[in-house]
Amino acid sequence: MFKGSIVAIVTPFKDGKFDEKAYSKLIEWHIAQGTRGIVPCGTTGEASTLDFEEHYRVIEVAVKTARKRIPIIAGTGANATDEAITLTRKAEELGADGALLVTPYYNKPTQEGLYRHYKAVSKAVNIPIVLYNVPGRTAVNLLPSTVARLMECKNIVAIKEATGDMKQVSEIIRLCGDRITVLSGDDFTVLPLLALGGKGVISVTANIAPKAMAALCNAWERGDIKKARKLHYQLEPLNAAMFIETNPIPVKTAAAMMGKIQEEFRLPLCEMSPANREKLKGVLESAGILKK
Repeated sequence: MFKGSIVAIVTPFKDGKFDEKAYSKLIEWHIAQGTRGIVPCGTTGEASTLDFEEHYRVIEVAVKTARKRIPIIAGTGANATDEAITLTRKAEELGADGALLVTPYYNKPTQEGLYRHYKAVSKAVNIPIVLYNVPGRTAVNLLPSTVARLMECKNIVAIKEATGDMKQVSEIIRLCGDRITVLSGDDFTVLPLLALGGKGVISVTANIAPKAMAALCNAWERGDIKKARKLHYQLEPLNAAMFIETNPIPVKTAAAMMGKIQEEFRLPLCEMSPANREKLKGVLESAGILKK
């Protein structure tokens, strides 16, 4: 259902408000570049700084712009189950093709709590659900055994795995088989995850290099391992540069340097340090994304 290069798209702001025009242009650009899905309101989309009405509007604009040409997988995770249900129901109502739900953060639920959380959301909606495991952000790890338990929920169809732990990815695929689609949540691990049986990536780097990330996934799908490996190494410096500072600060800065969006964040996120900005600019120039 969901595969290939899917972008965890940034949310552009202008004068403190959601920049709908820039957002629509970004989505059209991604479709033209070969991106195979859009994730609005994820970590990279600064969902934690959006109020409910903004959250809904960002999803709505994505759905209306995409017009079913590629799927929209709306970020609807929350650290309270009732809130996650509310957000996911609204995404379904707005016409999203799927919902990405990060593990509840800060309150550090047990594996049983995680199981009950996702099961409750699953029962409340019909929309396809993508689990999102990113312990570095949430302080909790959704274990493969819990993912396997959740396979009883028919609309849980995929997981975005951002642990960077290929042993964990392997265990999920061993336990769940074809019942679940595993997507990388860490751009560096795209190629090894595909080799283990994963189907694609929800990518930060695709915000600035969508064609190359799509080409990597497409090359693997058609069995061109040599080209996929070449693109992996080509993208590696960009992948690293996206985390010079906290995501999404570098990727939004890069997109602004490319003229795609305004360089604007919401506190507590702020602009890059001058030294890191120069490092980022150098990587973008080396990659041919910016002219030297």
